[in-house]
Amino acid sequence: MSVNTSVKDFAAELKVPVDTLLDQLNLAGVPKKSGLDVISEEDKEKLLQTLRNAHSQTAEPARRKKITLTKRTTSEIKQADPSGKSRTIQVEVRKKRVFVKKKSYDDNPIEVNTDSPQESDLQSDFEKRKFIGNNEINLQEATNEGEELAIPTEKTSSPGTLKESCSANTKNKIDQGEEAGRSNVDSEVAEINAFMTSEKSSDEKLKKVEKESVNKPQASKDTTTLKVTLPSDREKPGLKAKKTEKSVKASKLSSTWKEEQRQKRIIKTRGDVTGGTGGWRPHKVKSKATNNAQKQDEAENVVEFVVREVNVPETITVAELAHKMAFKGSEVIKVLMTMGQMVTINQVLDQETAMIVVEEMGHKAFAAKLDDPELFLEESELHSTKDVELLPRPPVVTIMGHVDHGKTSLLDLIRTTKVVDSEAGGITQHIGAYHVVSDKGTVTFLDTPGHEAFTAMRARGANATDIVILVVAADDGVMPQTKEAIAHARAAGVPIIVAVNKIDKPEANIERVKSELISEEVVPEDFGGDSPFVPVSAKTGEGLDELLENILLQAEILELKAPVASMAKGLIVEASIDKGRGPVATVLVQSGTLNKGDVVLAGASFGRIRALLDENNRQIQSAGPSIPAEILGLTDVPQSGDELLVLGNEKKAREIALFRQGKFRDVRLAKQQAAKLENVFENMGGENKDLPLIVKADVHGSQEAVSLSLQKLSNQEIKIRMVHSAVGPVTESDVNLAIASRAVIIGFNVRADAASKRLADLNEIDIRYYNVIYDAVKDVKDALQGMLAPEIKEEVTGLVEIRQVFKVSKLGKIAGCMVLEGIVKKSASVRLLRENVVIWTGELESLKRFKDDIKEVKEGYECGLTLRGYNDIKEGDQLEVFEVREIARAL
Repeated sequence: MSVNTSVKDFAAELKVPVDTLLDQLNLAGVPKKSGLDVISEEDKEKLLQTLRNAHSQTAEPARRKKITLTKRTTSEIKQADPSGKSRTIQVEVRKKRVFVKKKSYDDNPIEVNTDSPQESDLQSDFEKRKFIGNNEINLQEATNEGEELAIPTEKTSSPGTLKESCSANTKNKIDQGEEAGRSNVDSEVAEINAFMTSEKSSDEKLKKVEKESVNKPQASKDTTTLKVTLPSDREKPGLKAKKTEKSVKASKLSSTWKEEQRQKRIIKTRGDVTGGTGGWRPHKVKSKATNNAQKQDEAENVVEFVVREVNVPETITVAELAHKMAFKGSEVIKVLMTMGQMVTINQVLDQETAMIVVEEMGHKAFAAKLDDPELFLEESELHSTKDVELLPRPPVVTIMGHVDHGKTSLLDLIRTTKVVDSEAGGITQHIGAYHVVSDKGTVTFLDTPGHEAFTAMRARGANATDIVILVVAADDGVMPQTKEAIAHARAAGVPIIVAVNKIDKPEANIERVKSELISEEVVPEDFGGDSPFVPVSAKTGEGLDELLENILLQAEILELKAPVASMAKGLIVEASIDKGRGPVATVLVQSGTLNKGDVVLAGASFGRIRALLDENNRQIQSAGPSIPAEILGLTDVPQSGDELLVLGNEKKAREIALFRQGKFRDVRLAKQQAAKLENVFENMGGENKDLPLIVKADVHGSQEAVSLSLQKLSNQEIKIRMVHSAVGPVTESDVNLAIASRAVIIGFNVRADAASKRLADLNEIDIRYYNVIYDAVKDVKDALQGMLAPEIKEEVTGLVEIRQVFKVSKLGKIAGCMVLEGIVKKSASVRLLRENVVIWTGELESLKRFKDDIKEVKEGYECGLTLRGYNDIKEGDQLEVFEVREIARAL
């Protein structure tokens, strides 16, 4: 049962336009005029058969069968190396042949358009092909390849003009063209054979063969053949080939001809000289023409000086600079020597010096603008914070003030903990970050040290905060670190809330504190200022609620907001290294949300967060804005105060971290080199003493504070040389470094392991442990005082007048004297004064009273004395008696 369908429905089913389907139906012999016409199953069968025939006839000419044969042969040759030893070299020769099956004409050939432009182009292309070589051509290969390339070209008509049959005349014409092509190739090969077997081949014969092959009429337009021309067996010395004979491009040769060109490039070995016979080197006779040609080549090879534009980075080695200018490294070193700098090829130069060298050598120098990978951070930050809703966040409050004014005790009262009991010496030596959740809201506190050595810590705390609580003891008043905390808060532009602590003490004086703070331009609200004053007691808890209310009120005025649904950005508050956990960093999140598993970048270190902990060492999954957290998983201990960023690409984080490490290292090396050059003359003429130290601390902030405090003890005569300063326990590598540099190791809140102790005891290395920074500074100060040269002081003890001179043959001259002032001792030093001019300085040889030797003579007594090694004394001379004392110096 046949089902009739409209043309429109059938077109929708086939998903083709109606007009296209109507054209195809008309070609199939099914005339339809509109989409509403009905087609039957028989019509569909006709359409399908027509489309199949058209497809098969169209695709058939495109199919060409091709076979590729590859042959590899391996051989060995022996060749002598420069030392004269013979060694075997393996040589592999690869041959490749491509065979294309010709078109077999069937009973239904297609119609050939012999006048098509495509055929004429192909024919002209074949006529242009030539093959030029220096070796003999195998005639059999030339015959085979000539037959292969004599393939008739065919022009297929469009599918719309296909016919069911082809006339017999066209078939005969194709066969005749094919036969003519074969005969053409045979005659060409015969000419080549005759040409090669001749004893002498002159330039005229070569031209004749080429002319005849070019001017040979074509047997048929349907076939094209490849013309092969052959030069003489070996080019004679006087024979010059014309340029027109070598104008064939390799790109126009077929793949088979290209392979043969490659195979004919023979490998030259020792003893194989082109032009010789049997490996013998021919006699070379240099003509005038040859000499002139060589001179001309040398003149052409002279390289002209090219002025280059050299981009000079911040630091660059001598070798890299020479490479940029296309000079040898020795040339650059010579220029630097003329400038007064003795450098090596791997030495790092700063940008200014390198630019001067570039200008000296005739090039143009520019300060390089490097492809800074940190630009990626700016783009990612703009992208991450774009169109993100800002939500209220808790305030970050930093507690600052002088040491022992009760900052940590006040924070303990707020947190209901006892942190101060765990601090060594009862003073804070780290930044502590805590957040307190109360009924009135959440507040994050940063507790900073008050000791003068922790200036950098307090500065970081002030920059990371929203509100500063300035703690001042009511019984002590404003102290140096109080003034410094005020300066830090002002520099950061942060509002100050003054907490007057220790009001429970009987000697507390709040009015005195107010007057001293007014002199520091911190005016209380009672006097018309903008700084609230809150009397509190960390011992009794008085005024604590009022302090929290002032904090939340100030935060409400500031309208603190931050994006939450974005990648986190924060600040490294403190960093340390844990033996079991690796680098640990305390982070204060400033915006976004920090999640476990995020890829973070902090300074020159990066990593994926393996664990996220709160201040109570509990595992958390995320931390929002203004929340402190500890992170594990960084590759290295970051610097305190570094900015922390979350990146989505770990590869980019590694690239930026390595870039920062390299930049920091290069700049540091350049500064060290500059310092060496500047100090080279200062160190000449005297030996400066120094005390080498290695400092190891538990956290980065303490290590930084201890190092700076100890370096401040240096003076002109003796200097503290910081050999190494790092975070972590004392290791064997530290002890080995101390052995090499003869340094003293200072461990601040860290200890050495058993292996390090044994190594230190064996090599008599002094390792000192400290928990309080006061003790470390005091001990180093005492050590420096012991290294200082003592102060030499003269003290006049007496004055003696010579009243009579006696001459003794054996002893020389003896002076009879009267002690006018002080006391004269036998071991004292004396100066001989004549008319108040110093004549001689020396020592007493003997001191007598009457005939007895005595140790000292007091004022108003007479005595006799002799001078050691000096006899030129006269009556009336005076002797000034003095003593030299060494007084220990203090820093």
